[in-house]
Amino acid sequence: MYPLRSLVCIASLGIAACAVSAAEIKVLTAGAFKPVVTAVVADFEKQTGHKVTVENDTAGALTRRINGGEAFDLVALTPAALDDLSKAGKVVSGSSTRLAKVAIGVAVKRGAPMPDISTVSAFQATLLAARAVAYIDPAAGGSSGIYLTQLFEKMGIADRIKPKAVLVPGGLVAQRLVNDQADIAIHQISEILAVPGAQLVGPIPAEIQNYTVYAGGLSASARDADAAKALLAALASPKARAILREKGMEAP
Repeated sequence: MYPLRSLVCIASLGIAACAVSAAEIKVLTAGAFKPVVTAVVADFEKQTGHKVTVENDTAGALTRRINGGEAFDLVALTPAALDDLSKAGKVVSGSSTRLAKVAIGVAVKRGAPMPDISTVSAFQATLLAARAVAYIDPAAGGSSGIYLTQLFEKMGIADRIKPKAVLVPGGLVAQRLVNDQADIAIHQISEILAVPGAQLVGPIPAEIQNYTVYAGGLSASARDADAAKALLAALASPKARAILREKGMEAP
């Protein structure tokens, strides 16, 4: 049983919802959206008294965890992944709410020279000149890693990138810059900004850019469906939209 609390309304989050008891909410989020979830949750907990636990992983890993029976209340994933989970009966049908999108960016260690990535040819030259290039291991199910692997094949440089690739199984790719395992990191911009020792060079050129869209969905077996709905509404609120910009993301 959750401890009873007096009625609490969360109008400051831009949503019309009230809670009569404190709930424990488990949120699973794809890595790039975690900074936004964490920022929103801090205010949400203060306003509602609910306790929120946030766990992150790659989109592919989260999908496997949920299909494997892991309990959760709310999940932030790509719309396609949520559709599949809805068909499998793991996510409430029709609950998917688009929350954000994020571009892929390039980073170097803070203080290092800023390479030229202004055009596709300049971006390619920068990659080929790099000692080591870090990005998410596509085998881990990370959206940017899967896309970059396909991009390098299309650009005809996959064989030249492979020997210098630093494949990261999950987490903050740009951390590999800080410990000198790589001199170029390619990851979602929100993930780059989360690493203090990394410097964002900018997004990859528009012609080859790929946005990852994140949406939230409710668990079909949420412990407290109303509390989970309130948190999803907070993540889609105008206040959350302002946080998106701070974290390097955009409205969907």
